[in-house]
Amino acid sequence: MKLYSTNLQAEEVNFETALITGLAPDKGLFMPKTLPYFSGEELTALKDEPYPEIAFQLLKKILEGEIDEESLKAITYDAYDYDVPLEEVNENTYIMRLDRGPTASFKDFAARMMARLMQYYLKKENKELTILTATSGDTGSAVAHAFYGLDNIRVIVLFPETEVSDRQRKQMTTLDQNISALAIDGKFDDCQAMVKQAFADADLKHLNLSSANSINIGRLIPQTLYYFYSYLKLRDYPEEIVFSIPSGNFGNMMGCVLAKNMGVPIKKIVASVNENDEVPNFLTSGEYEKIVPSKNCISNAMNVGHPSNLARLIAIYGGVMDEQGNISKLPDMDKLNGDIFSTSVTDAETKALVKEFYEKNNIFIEPHGAVGIKGLMDYRATTNDETLAVTLETAHPAKFPAEVVDAIGVEPELPQSLKEIEGKEEHMEFLDTDYEKFKSYLKERLE
Repeated sequence: MKLYSTNLQAEEVNFETALITGLAPDKGLFMPKTLPYFSGEELTALKDEPYPEIAFQLLKKILEGEIDEESLKAITYDAYDYDVPLEEVNENTYIMRLDRGPTASFKDFAARMMARLMQYYLKKENKELTILTATSGDTGSAVAHAFYGLDNIRVIVLFPETEVSDRQRKQMTTLDQNISALAIDGKFDDCQAMVKQAFADADLKHLNLSSANSINIGRLIPQTLYYFYSYLKLRDYPEEIVFSIPSGNFGNMMGCVLAKNMGVPIKKIVASVNENDEVPNFLTSGEYEKIVPSKNCISNAMNVGHPSNLARLIAIYGGVMDEQGNISKLPDMDKLNGDIFSTSVTDAETKALVKEFYEKNNIFIEPHGAVGIKGLMDYRATTNDETLAVTLETAHPAKFPAEVVDAIGVEPELPQSLKEIEGKEEHMEFLDTDYEKFKSYLKERLE
């Protein structure tokens, strides 16, 4: 696999280099130069296989020549040792529950695979690495747990102090050993900007920094796999499918775009956002304006005013966007709008849908999943398209008890992964958004 930078100023690299480096030297994001295509015959052959086997067979072709098959199979089966339920709402609507992993978040799918792949390459090269990751909610806990206890990788997680739920925070701060949590007096976009600046800082190059955010291609590729899986379980090739994806930093949605480009017959991708509506506005107008600061919504993991992965989306449709959000070449807007429908959902609509869905279907959903479902409803109302659709439930409702109880008056039962953090001691440090202070923090602890 050859990967290029979305800023087009860096040399092409292989997958191992892109994975370990995280961000390209020109501050762009790595993108595969070409993607393998899966024929209808190849897809149909996987239809009855369990999730880890489907994932292994797909990755074997995607990462051909990058890792030996025996190691890849062991890594895949170890990473995906939990269920991926597809819950029927009605005959043409399903919820894919990506909340059954160790941190009850869809981020487990990417983080666990990425951690194991990194460990494989680092052991082979006898190297050490420090992972910097910014989180708006679930990424930090998933990354922290995925890398927890690995002796050659240290993780530093930055999160906006007042914009994560108590349970999201505790999943990061109740770990110790090789995991450090930094509460930042700012927004997610501030955390992300500090991490990106550190990667580009020549003074810190000797610290061997890398990323586990969705800016890392190692996060993106595993997120293609569950789109293949749900398609295979619900459709017969070449029947089409629609996916509605709660979107913040747009890594999850980019996984769906890659799956479409690799052969999954996806009719439409619904990118459902909260009140941070910069992407729907861009698709409508062709002009991109960041939201600074991002709006604070109850679907907090999606409080992103400038999604990093938008640069990848624009690249795959023929455009060029730099890390600051400046577009020097517009993508093919007709094709982009043909493939993607994006809509913004208010907090009021989100709360109402959590309540309505429970009362009508006796199904618990949380704010992010509600945004996905409302996005699908908006799409269907606009187009009258009743193609079978899958919406993504990206976190367990018990991670957001205040919002769920406020909407329906009932608290969802805690999964075991969340029960285990109750009452544990928290470890975290506090910083403001001054990059120089963050830089000093890194040098003091890592040099």
